[in-house]
Amino acid sequence: MPRVWLSLGSNQNRDVSIRGAVKALDEQFGPLVVSRVYESDAVGFSGEPFYNLVVGFDSELPHEALMPRFRQIEADFGRQRGSEKFSSRTLDIDLLTYGDLVQKGESYELPRDEIEKYSFVLCPLAEVAPDQCHPVTGEQFAKMWAAFDQATQPLWPVEFSFD
Repeated sequence: MPRVWLSLGSNQNRDVSIRGAVKALDEQFGPLVVSRVYESDAVGFSGEPFYNLVVGFDSELPHEALMPRFRQIEADFGRQRGSEKFSSRTLDIDLLTYGDLVQKGESYELPRDEIEKYSFVLCPLAEVAPDQCHPVTGEQFAKMWAAFDQATQPLWPVEFSFD
């Protein structure tokens, strides 16, 4: 069964959205691996700070069947998709990896290129899957994080309860 890694982010109604999304994912997909929650400034636009984390689980479902479920969870928490890629949002769920699958579709890319671009994705991913290797580069996530220019995109862990 492939391991699925997701990036979750929110900068509107952050506590409710993140807590609810993790609960919904746990209810649908069973035991989760959950990173700490990190706060970071908005990237690519001026907006409120984000909470971000990475969640993992094993799934027998094909990745194409997972995406509509993630979009429904986003919608359940008030996400409205618009044309602006960088904007405020109640909830963003991005599929980072699906096992070792390397594939590009019309509306997705696996592995997601944000892994290598953004500290708010790579840091929590390296925390929960340090020895796992990037499906394209073959480099361990922990080593990728150690080599990342962390000063350019600061983030910090926050106290967060999922109860």
